Amino acid sequence: MDYLMGIDLGSTSLKAVVYDKAGRAVAAGSRPTERFNPWPEHPEWTVWQPEQIWSGAAEAVREAVAKLDSAAKIRGVAVTGMGMDGVPIDADGKWLYPFISWLDPRTAGQHKWWLEHVGADKTFSIGGNPVWAINSALRIRWMMENEPQIIARADKWLLIEDFLNFMLTGRRATDYSMASCMMLFDQKARNWSDELLGLAGIERRLMPEALPATTPLGAVTAAAAAATGLPEGTPVILGGHDHLCGAMPVGASRPGVVLDVTGTWEIVSAAGGKPVLEPPLRQMGLTVQAHVARNTWAAWASTPAGECIEWFRKQYGAEDARRAAAEGKSDWQYIIAAAETAKPGCRGTLFLPHLSGSTCPAVDPASRGAFVGLRSLTTRGEMIRAIFEGLGYQFLDILGALEKGAGVRAERIVAVGGATRNSFWMQNKADVSGRCVEAPQIEEATPLGAAILAGIGTGVYDDEQDACNHVYRPGAIFQPNAERTEFYARGFDLYRQIYPALKPLNDKLAEA
Repeated sequence: MDYLMGIDLGSTSLKAVVYDKAGRAVAAGSRPTERFNPWPEHPEWTVWQPEQIWSGAAEAVREAVAKLDSAAKIRGVAVTGMGMDGVPIDADGKWLYPFISWLDPRTAGQHKWWLEHVGADKTFSIGGNPVWAINSALRIRWMMENEPQIIARADKWLLIEDFLNFMLTGRRATDYSMASCMMLFDQKARNWSDELLGLAGIERRLMPEALPATTPLGAVTAAAAAATGLPEGTPVILGGHDHLCGAMPVGASRPGVVLDVTGTWEIVSAAGGKPVLEPPLRQMGLTVQAHVARNTWAAWASTPAGECIEWFRKQYGAEDARRAAAEGKSDWQYIIAAAETAKPGCRGTLFLPHLSGSTCPAVDPASRGAFVGLRSLTTRGEMIRAIFEGLGYQFLDILGALEKGAGVRAERIVAVGGATRNSFWMQNKADVSGRCVEAPQIEEATPLGAAILAGIGTGVYDDEQDACNHVYRPGAIFQPNAERTEFYARGFDLYRQIYPALKPLNDKLAEA
């Protein structure tokens, strides 16, 4: 039996999962991803230490390999994970500075500089990127301004997945989806943009070779084999960005299929055969990115989702937590039960889920969350249900932006992520959107997607469709209730009035 391994480098954990050809997990290992704040004078500066990323990932791989009947059956390995966090390495392969985490706020000045000297329109028209303070190019600019001797010594700037591939094989390369995170990539040429590099003042020599996902990178070296337990010579295949890898097992790399990844954040993405780099997409907060599926691009938006429920749970769920502890249950059971007692519409209570600002279709970091329509008779259950309904309206708003801006049609909506275990949430999403929502029985879609890329690169699968045919497992299908959809259509009209009504006040609060 052939095995494939997907390694997933996330903000919380470093995972290694081994799958058979049918996509069944046969072994796994995990280690925590450790955050570091090594500068007392800058306690908010947050980094990942390269040695911890490598040792943690290597230990996770070793744990998974130890559970197999034979490690020699692993046909290929591919890496996926978070985007944008990179590390400079010198010509000898030594890292020169830690990964500046996406949690780190230090690039605010470079963000302002970029908007003034390069511009949001120019950036999007070439690379498809909104200008976020976490973009890799801004970390490089920060390094140029604050640690110029490191940039002078650096040979390449490697994103976190590329770093792990380097440690496994010694090769310095990236895939198109990860290169898209750098804000220096030309989507149409699928190569580094000389124009953006020139405007940014960043030397091209720092950019690793950019290749399609599924490209064989090389083989596990003797040193990497000793650290990981993988047999020396095991093929390493180029993976890619985590949310796009998550599209592979559920067939969401095909046009017409919208992928909804819902957890702490929600990412809504649609695939297409060409990059659409028009101003309306940028203005609506959409990102255009090369896909891990070959000759494909994705348009997507992300926004906090589960974070809103978690906020309510932490702040107002103490009694649920005490009751759950006493009865040996989960406090989520009581939270969902309370929401289910409320009727749709929550007697006129609406929730705007902008606890971390607005990302799509209005880009406004100053926007704030709000309950609207509270009365003295409003119950706790109605407030909880209003949060879920607000998240449903937000999803519908993003879906409309994708369809309008990218010219896609959501023929199918496939949901993955932790939220798919919440049937109340999934049903409400179907009712609000008026679309059927599928939740396949695939819980670890991201490392499985990486393993699929390894399988395509080694010939275990013929192509993306063949891989999906082997691993896809149908799950729950949530059909919209026509009566509720009609009701929520009226609620959506009211929901869309909340943001513009509150914007002037929120702008003043932000200034204060």
